[in-house]
Amino acid sequence: MAFNFYFWIILCSLIGFHLLDSAAGWLNLKSLKATLPEEFKGIYDETEYRRLLDYSRATSRFEFIDSTFNLGVLLLFWFLGGYRFLNGFAESLFPSPIAQGMLFMGALWIGHLLINLPFDLYETFVIEQKFGFNKTTPRLFFADLLKSTLLGAFLGGGLLALVLALFEHGGPRIWLWTWIVTSTLLLLFAYIAPAVILPLFNKFTPLDEGELKTAILEYGKTQDFPIAGLFVMDGSRRSTKSNAFFTGLGRMKKIVLFDTLIGNHTVDELVAVLAHEIGHYKRHHVPQHLAVAVANIGVFLFLASHFIHSRALFEAFGVESMPVYCGLAFFLIFYNPLSRLLSVLRGFQTRHHEFEADRFAAETTRHPRAMIDALKKLSKSNLSNLAPHPLYVTLYHSHPPVLQRIKAIQALAI
Repeated sequence: MAFNFYFWIILCSLIGFHLLDSAAGWLNLKSLKATLPEEFKGIYDETEYRRLLDYSRATSRFEFIDSTFNLGVLLLFWFLGGYRFLNGFAESLFPSPIAQGMLFMGALWIGHLLINLPFDLYETFVIEQKFGFNKTTPRLFFADLLKSTLLGAFLGGGLLALVLALFEHGGPRIWLWTWIVTSTLLLLFAYIAPAVILPLFNKFTPLDEGELKTAILEYGKTQDFPIAGLFVMDGSRRSTKSNAFFTGLGRMKKIVLFDTLIGNHTVDELVAVLAHEIGHYKRHHVPQHLAVAVANIGVFLFLASHFIHSRALFEAFGVESMPVYCGLAFFLIFYNPLSRLLSVLRGFQTRHHEFEADRFAAETTRHPRAMIDALKKLSKSNLSNLAPHPLYVTLYHSHPPVLQRIKAIQALAI
């Protein structure tokens, strides 16, 4: 292991971002207000609001312990020569660089899953259970884990093999061809996932005839939003938390409501929630998000093509040979500071989009009160932090704090 430029940049960024995350978490805890905000009087009583505060504290402390443990494991594996050992093991088993890379990356991935399994179990069956969210049984938990692992191995393994093959046999512009291929696969996955992947984990049943279905279909017609179907998802099998979304690319869309959502909201509130989701479509947020994802892939691959053959990068991790798969793995860690910066910039974009979708829902339904009431009830059912610290929001939140959203809607002249 060489204590070179790469070594110090990677070490300082790993520790630095952990300290930043810890500071943001601490500030977020300190920002919790002991008194209920005026806007939520009548939504929470004293006991329920205390439960929200306790949940925020429990999850923040858990996140700190989880991230600290993961950082410790990564540094220990690195300093004890784990990457060198794993690469040597892969090279001793297979002559093919692609097979070696599949074993190397696969072992790192499986190791990460196993290390995090106790934390996932604790989060689900202790924290979420304590605060009344968890509905997942151990059998369902492990069934989901098995399905997601097999899917990850099949889809991720196939993509990894393709990327390694391209980088192994390509020229100086291979990053461009790899970008085209991976971006095409990303768009294809976005199209087929709702029809192929989601039903593997949840049951989708058509929404029953009645006032709610009629109201949604009528609203969809007023906005020229093509609805191919209205479905209810059995989210209550796993959690009491609520959500709604639409799936599908192109003209025909499927709207999905969590069953936990329907029981907690009025028809007007549910239409407002769906109007918000339709607002994302009408304001072209989905293609913008896909474009950003494609651009991020391009930036990563372009930079990777210039760094994965740097001997100094391999020396920083104590690996003597220079296989492409190791270069990609090491560059992914080295890339972390830029990745975090890009995620912060994307957060500004997505939070802006949420405000736009709220405005669209309030204006097109002409019932802003319903949107406000829906946001209040959703925050209560999910025990969302009502006023998180600005630094925490900047670093992690894809949605603005609920109080900011409510005040933005109240400011509209409708």
